[in-house]
Amino acid sequence: MKKLLCVFIVLLLAVLMIQTRPDKAQHKEAMMKAIEEYVDEEAKDRLGDNVLAKLGKGVVVKTVETALNSKLKEKNYYLFNTTYVRLQGEDNVLSLGLFGFVYTFDKEMIREKLEESLQQKEEAKTEREAAKQSAKELKRLQKEQRKRERELEKEKKRQEKEARKEAKRKEKEARKEAKRKEKEA
Repeated sequence: MKKLLCVFIVLLLAVLMIQTRPDKAQHKEAMMKAIEEYVDEEAKDRLGDNVLAKLGKGVVVKTVETALNSKLKEKNYYLFNTTYVRLQGEDNVLSLGLFGFVYTFDKEMIREKLEESLQQKEEAKTEREAAKQSAKELKRLQKEQRKRERELEKEKKRQEKEARKEAKRKEKEARKEAKRKEKEA
């Protein structure tokens, strides 16, 4: 009888867990609340309590909310579920849903992930800037090369013109010399 009662309780608990498992929207709401708390603390610590801090908080919260809308994924384990985001090919679990509650991970993890994300964006920006500079330098070098080629072409034409002039001058001198010899003879 005890075994049957234990099995019944376990099944009842499993059904209760399945029925009370939170959905993705509840996870997102809990994550946004945790992020807002984190951003509030950081803004007060770094900027104080002024209009600029409030504006900055609003921008950060909206940016994170947009990112969560597109990147937040849910894994369903039937009795509970988790949400995660994929960063650098790695799944990072953000929350756990169980018995109708969503448990988000500590603020330190959120801070690390946000800083990591900001660092990745900064690195990507630096790489784009480096690529831009390289492209600019390549363009400048190509432009210089074309300029040198045009100058060489001009110099070649000038030398050809000088050679034709010299040939005409020598030919003229040769005719004069021939006429002078004819007169002498």
